[in-house]
Amino acid sequence: MNESAGTDVALELERLRRSVEVGFAKTDGALALLVQRSDQTDERLSDHEQRLDALERGRWPLPTVAVLTGVAGAAIAMIALFQR
Repeated sequence: MNESAGTDVALELERLRRSVEVGFAKTDGALALLVQRSDQTDERLSDHEQRLDALERGRWPLPTVAVLTGVAGAAIAMIALFQR
């Protein structure tokens, strides 16, 4: 192998090394961004879960509402019956 061919190979290897380094840097940056977004999503999800839990604790159960509606209806019917 002559000296010129060896120099050409060395230059091409250096270009290839730079291309690989740039590719790894881009990949690392993209992965870091994805991790950051994932962390933000986890924080939002946790916040939403806490808010949903608070709403669920504060709501009236449906059977209680049904019983109260039935009692109110019966009371109104009794009042209407006795007013005649």
